[in-house]
Amino acid sequence: MNKVHVIGIGFRPLDTRAARAVLSSDVVLVNDRLLRVFENYAEYKDVKDRIITHATVYDTLDYIAEQYQTKEIALLAAGDPMFFGIGRLVIERLGKDALDVHPDLSSIQVAFSRIRESANNALLISLHGGPDPKKRRKLEYERADLPGLLKQHNRIAVLTDKVNSPEMIAEALCKAEMPSPLQMYVCEKLGYDDERVTEGTPEDISKMSFEHPNVVIVIRSGEGTRGSREDEKNAAVAFGLREDEIQHSRGLITKDEVRAVAIHKLRLPRTGVLWDIGAGSGSVSIEAALLCPDVTIYAIEKDDAQMINIRENKKRHGAVNIEMVSGHAPDALRQLPAPDRVFIGGSSSRLPDIVDHISEKMPAGIAVINAATIETLNEAVQSLERNGFKVDVSEISVSRSKIIGGKRHMSALNPVFIVTGEKGR
Repeated sequence: MNKVHVIGIGFRPLDTRAARAVLSSDVVLVNDRLLRVFENYAEYKDVKDRIITHATVYDTLDYIAEQYQTKEIALLAAGDPMFFGIGRLVIERLGKDALDVHPDLSSIQVAFSRIRESANNALLISLHGGPDPKKRRKLEYERADLPGLLKQHNRIAVLTDKVNSPEMIAEALCKAEMPSPLQMYVCEKLGYDDERVTEGTPEDISKMSFEHPNVVIVIRSGEGTRGSREDEKNAAVAFGLREDEIQHSRGLITKDEVRAVAIHKLRLPRTGVLWDIGAGSGSVSIEAALLCPDVTIYAIEKDDAQMINIRENKKRHGAVNIEMVSGHAPDALRQLPAPDRVFIGGSSSRLPDIVDHISEKMPAGIAVINAATIETLNEAVQSLERNGFKVDVSEISVSRSKIIGGKRHMSALNPVFIVTGEKGR
């Protein structure tokens, strides 16, 4: 049975096996862009009359499926065909046994060499939506995931397209307010005579435009996968931040023990959306963000001074998955994505309206309300039950030790009621 020879080109001359496969083929398939590259190869003049180009990759795949059993076919591909390339598509159509792969270097290999940086421990991802802009494939990662990924990896290489372009990637990184400095490299048209490498901060890159194809490499400052020593210190605690580690004003912060119970009651998912309403200093948002880096958290707060605290805490602890929202609930909630979980630490006397809005936007999920007074407790229970939530109440009474006269005594804090509402499960 004939085999389809999938041959990578772009960076090196063909090796003996690949050259023999091209020269012995009945048909050489290549797209228009790579044809210009192949014209510089020694084998081109011998096979130029056997070259066929198609309008789309799907037309090429259809041709291969129809012809490969009776014709020797060489399919030219960019770089390494098995690295987010056409090799996967051929296998999906014909199976592994129907092809031989002859890889060139991948564009990401070349990009790291061009910038003279090691690819060790780098995360390699594709944000390329596929050959047809009208049929974008579902990606493992999206542009918005990059800030969170950079908390786990100190260098990431990205295959881009015109939707997820270098400037759009840079804009996403700027918006995230990353705690560590970042350096970006954009490697354009690698392997062409007019290839170009641009280095800059995300702020620099976001103001530029680039030709395709290109590869983006983002490097976070510091050594090793954990980044700088300050990053390592901040990343050391995933849960259990103390009150003195969270910037706050006038003692207005959800106390450690109460915060721990509230987060437990939320039963945070691995992915999804959390609203933190009346976020205050952002203590619940920060702990939730560190626990669940793939959950997007909206910290809603009306007070400008508290917004400053949230911003500082977000930066200090590298909580890049927090989005800050300034305003009064429920009005500030109307344009937000539907939540999977909601925490309410403050409501400015608008708790019933807020719960009504939550119920409209969240058909299934959990809402947790902290109440310091009997009046707020009653209002929380009534509002949740009226909207179809199954309600549970816990009273948290905390005493902390203090030294008086050389001896340890217990001093009680004001009790807090934690009201949990669950629906749709």
